[in-house]
Order: sequence, then structure tokens, then C-alpha cells
Amino acid sequence: MMNTTNLPNAQAVVVHDDMEQLATAVAQRVAELAARAIAARGTFHVALAGGETPRRCYEKLRHLPVDWAHVQIYFGDERCLPIGDAQRNDHMVYKALLEHVAIPPANIHAIPSELGASAAAARYAALLQQVVPLDLALLGMGEDGHTASLFPDNPALDDPALAVAVFNAPKPPAERVSLSLTALNAARLKIFLVAGAGKREALEQILRGEPLPAARIASAEWHLDRAAWPGMFYINGHGNFAAPE
Repeated sequence: MMNTTNLPNAQAVVVHDDMEQLATAVAQRVAELAARAIAARGTFHVALAGGETPRRCYEKLRHLPVDWAHVQIYFGDERCLPIGDAQRNDHMVYKALLEHVAIPPANIHAIPSELGASAAAARYAALLQQVVPLDLALLGMGEDGHTASLFPDNPALDDPALAVAVFNAPKPPAERVSLSLTALNAARLKIFLVAGAGKREALEQILRGEPLPAARIASAEWHLDRAAWPGMFYINGHGNFAAPE
């Protein structure tokens, strides 16, 4: 594991040897943040991400000491599929984490995406209005630089509501619900989990200053594995990221 120079707009960047080390480190970080928030405010409000790298983190987290009775779970995004569909993010989180820990069902706030994107987004925005800022938003990043279900050039990126309807997503299903940039940026802490060589090109674009959706999350803590980190980049004499000639 090494601390490295920040990505633009990042609070910190940590490069881990592999996905396993990344998942373990972030799980421990989440457990520590939960304890800190519960001690300070009585509750830990966290939005969870979908994806393979977060799933590995949740499998680690279920074995750590967390006061789950004082944790409130939200979701960064959801696909508009029936309740219980295996492709829903909440289904993955239940299987990887929630069914293994002593969390009251009332503390789990699924996005009602089975209602359709517009109705579900309106309902979830009303719920979030009562709890923002979240203590933590866990985030992944796609190979195109999307985060949650905020895709490049999609109108949902500029919707100021706390939860937004997403249509015409470039990967199925095309209809989704996502926390907005407004809600995500308001969180007290944002943590990205990014692993695999497939993510390197998007990270290179962010290093060059391209405004991909993930790059629009302010002051985030980025946890990467070595496969994802574009190590050919360095800081040039002007303090900017550059590729060697």
C-alpha cells in the first residue's frame, strides 16, 4: 500500500497492492467511521455502492465490530428492476453484508426503483431531505468514468435534486435511480473503491483534467489497486500531471 499524489479534486489517494488489500482497508475504514459518527451524533448514515469491488469490501465488513443498530443504510443508485431481482444493487448488498449482521430492517432504506425512475427518485429525494448530509458515500467507478448511475453526458448529471431519475443509461437496464452530484458531494466523506486495469484509462482521463462524472465528486478519498493506478504519470515541474515524453 502506498499513499500517492492526489488525483485532481481528490482529498487523498491510496494505492493498494491488490483488490483484496483494498477491500480489507476500506472495510476497516468504514467500521472506524461508523464508530466515530455514532459516538458524535448517535447514528451513522451511509450510502452503499454496487459493483464487484464494493461487494468484496462488504464481505470483509460483516466480520468487523460495528454497532449496526445505529447504522442507517442508503443506496447510491439502483436499477429499475423488480424487488428481489439478482441484478439490483440492494440484492447484492443483502447477500454480501446485510443478511449477515444484526441490523434492524427499518434501518435499511432501499430505493423503490420498481416504481419506475421518476416516481422512485422523487420518493427517495424526500427521504434524503430528512437526513442529508450523509456521513459517508461509498462509490465505485465504471470504465467510462461514471459513478453511481451518473453517466457521462447524461442529463441526470446536472439535475440538482437529491435523487435523480436516469434514462438512456449506456448499459442495461437503461432506466435507473441515482443519488445526485448534489447529494453525493454533500456527504461528510466520499470514498471511491476502484480496482482493475479496465479502470486505468478513465483514471488517466481524470488525471488530465477531463470532467468525467467521478471527477466531479469533490474532496473524495480514492482507494485504488495497482492494476488501476496509471503509474506512468508523474508530477511535472509546473505541478501538473503529465506523461513522460
